This record gives sequence, structure tokens and C-alpha cells, in this order.
Amino acid sequence: MAASKILIVEDETPIREMIAFHLARAGFETVEAGDCRSARELLADERPDLALIDWMLPDMSGLELTRMLKRDKANEDLGIIMLTARAEEYDKVAGLEGGADDYVTKPFAPRELVARVQAVLRRAMRTEEEVVSAGVLELDTAGHRVTSDGREIRLGPTEYRLLHFLMTHADRVYSRTQLLDRVWGANVYVEERTVDVHVRRLRKALADVGADNYIQTVRGAGYRFSTRVEP
Repeated sequence: MAASKILIVEDETPIREMIAFHLARAGFETVEAGDCRSARELLADERPDLALIDWMLPDMSGLELTRMLKRDKANEDLGIIMLTARAEEYDKVAGLEGGADDYVTKPFAPRELVARVQAVLRRAMRTEEEVVSAGVLELDTAGHRVTSDGREIRLGPTEYRLLHFLMTHADRVYSRTQLLDRVWGANVYVEERTVDVHVRRLRKALADVGADNYIQTVRGAGYRFSTRVEP
């Protein structure tokens, strides 16, 4: 099996080389960029599986680059971990809502970074599996069934597709427009409030097994699936 390829976007050469060294030791292939322009060229040529993107870059912020990449269909499945010295909760939320899958604060231990990379890659691989599990839910794509502790949860076809998409893209925020494109299809013309209606139906179906709070509203941004329920 080919090694996963990681793009490191970091303008400080010593940090970039240190990251590349530890990722190589862990069995990954790496490519490096010192700015956003070089990163975009490498993305087109190398097709990495995951990108580590520093927040502070010379030609564009890493957050802007992340948002740009996630608007591009060609990169919608690219895993992204943001690297930054900004440790405020607001910054972490901005990074995750911008499309990052994870957020690592500098300074970090190389072993932690490698573990985060492995976790994001595993999460991406789940989208190809027949059975996706999260919290108390298990979604069987082959059988088109959703269960909790062996008990089947009855869902309509749209609610099933919505849950499948959110579960296989866990912890990422999607706007109503994005959900319409990904779940209903780009050529289907329905109002954005249609998403809210189906989210309510999905939550109602999941409430019986205590999983309705997995479908979370992110005010001003959209919805996400997460088993990490905030108090």
C-alpha cells in the first residue's frame, strides 16, 4: 500500500524540515511549500492526502488558503490540519469552521502531530467503508440501515443521505448551500430552508436513542455532525 502523501505549508524552513523529518520517520511521503502560491501548485501536481498549513504565511493567511481549497471540488476530500501559535478559542473555531479538520497549537510535540495526522487520515478512510460508526450510531451503507445498539432507526431517504454525508465528514461545518449541493445535488433547485426541515426530522428520529445532539447548529455558519457535545 502506498504511503500517504503530506503537504507541509510552512514558511519557516527549520520548522518545515523538522515536521518533514518526523513524518518521514513515521512512514509518510512529504512535499513542502513555503507559501500559498507554491502550495497550490503542489496540490495540483502532487495530489497529497493531507495538508499541514501554517496560519501565518507571507502571501496569504493559512485560513484564507484553507477556505479557498474547501471551495474547490477538487480538494473537498483533502484533510487539513492548521498549525498556529494562536491559541485563543476564537481562532480555533475560525480554523475549524474555515474547513480545517484539526488544529495544532505551536509549540507542539512531533509525536502529537504525527498522531493527529494519522487520526485525520483514518477519519477520511471511513468514508470508503461500508459501516461507519460514531458515538451510539452505526450506519451500514451496504444495507442502507442506521442502527443504535442493534436497534434500527427509521429514516426517510433524504434524512439517510444527510446523516451519511455528515457522519462521513464529522466535525466539519457545512452551510445550507453546501449541504444542498452535496446531499440534494448541484442541479436540484430547492430553498435553503429545506435543509432546516430535514435536519429537524433527522434530529427527531435520532432523539429516541439520545443522538439528536450529534447534529449541531453552528450559529451563522450551518450544521455539523459531532459526538463531542459541548455542555
